[in-house]
Amino acid sequence: MKCKDVIGILEGLAPVSAALDWDNPGLLAGRMDKEVRTVYLCVDATDEVVRDAIAAGADMLISHHPLIFGSVRKINSETFVGRRLIDLIGHDISYYAMHTNFDVCGMAQYSAEILGLQDCTVLEVTTEIEGRPEGIGRIGGLGRVMSLEECAMLVKERFDIDNVKVFGALNSPIETVAISPGAGKSMIDAALSGDVDLLITGDIDHHTGIDAVASGITVIDAGHYGIEKIFIPFMEKYLKEKSDLNVICDKPRQPFVIL
Repeated sequence: MKCKDVIGILEGLAPVSAALDWDNPGLLAGRMDKEVRTVYLCVDATDEVVRDAIAAGADMLISHHPLIFGSVRKINSETFVGRRLIDLIGHDISYYAMHTNFDVCGMAQYSAEILGLQDCTVLEVTTEIEGRPEGIGRIGGLGRVMSLEECAMLVKERFDIDNVKVFGALNSPIETVAISPGAGKSMIDAALSGDVDLLITGDIDHHTGIDAVASGITVIDAGHYGIEKIFIPFMEKYLKEKSDLNVICDKPRQPFVIL
């Protein structure tokens, strides 16, 4: 299968047109006519991931977060981005990123399903696909009232997370939940507009958390990687259903430890 054919499969799920305008998804390095038999899935195209993809004999690397965001004026060994691109191109590995287009067309609904949310609606509508609204995150019901502490334990269990950061009283009653994988600071207003009791997201700073509680919403910060690592099993299943590609999944790579 050619790289362009793999891209056709990927964009059948998450077209680049669904991405937010500041984003940079798509084929970021490599050849469209590259013959692809083995793909390597990851969240971030780090040095370690690139080395492992090369060692695994991958023909194509597919990440969630793009390695390239802004303009690139030089590609050389003096920058970490340059070194990774040189390694990928030097080993003839095509590199494709699925970021906010996947957030909109896969991550949002999948994260809500893992959590078990019911009667879901889009948290922040950003586009329309086949006549239906799509966008970042989901709002849904838990099916019963839980305490904030129970919700935190549920998030840890369903997403296999060692710890979460909680803003709000642990005995707060929670029934309606918004979930927005990744960095969700900008989703506070949408969650408030959605009249939810709790926002589950990542990368919430001190003041944002305090201000959210003062505004009437509790927050569970499950980490940026904590939820978005579901990109890998989702895409593994999707690619195996749509192709006969050999799919290799990156190992868990939490970018930090809490001691």
